[in-house]
Amino acid sequence: MLTVIIECRDQEPELAQTLAALVSGAIEGLVCDVVVLDHGSRDGTSRVADAAGCRFYSEWDIREILGSARGEWLLLVEPGSRPQSGWIDEIGEYMALNTLPARFTASRGYRRPLMQRLRRMFSPLEFGFLISKVEAMAVAKSGMALAEFTRGRKPKRLASEMIPSWVAARAVR
Repeated sequence: MLTVIIECRDQEPELAQTLAALVSGAIEGLVCDVVVLDHGSRDGTSRVADAAGCRFYSEWDIREILGSARGEWLLLVEPGSRPQSGWIDEIGEYMALNTLPARFTASRGYRRPLMQRLRRMFSPLEFGFLISKVEAMAVAKSGMALAEFTRGRKPKRLASEMIPSWVAARAVR
């Protein structure tokens, strides 16, 4: 089972897109829990999270959040990111056979400009980050941001693609 954790601030439309993409994972029994960690949003982020049945926190300690996660694995994503077809079966199989972290492959339909790709100017969670709850708990420290879980880790690359969050942010603005 998988817990999805999303950290956001004033990203209501992007959050809605991500949550909509996760519905199929919940229907298939893969996604058991979605947690939204908010940094003082003034838009309808909390209403979107509530309507989708997510656990919503405006104040939290990451160790407590991880401890309360229902899944044995965690998928850390940015609001606006959307996994593409085939992700449910692939992640289910990956979790059953592996212990190392993983991330999605960049969507072929949405590529950053060449110079940004060459300079590796992207967020650590741009393509999601799949990590076991046990490993995340071992490195978690109070006040830690989700992106910090990727530091010092070389995740395996999944074949499934993810549309990165910047695509949704660009479409909304």
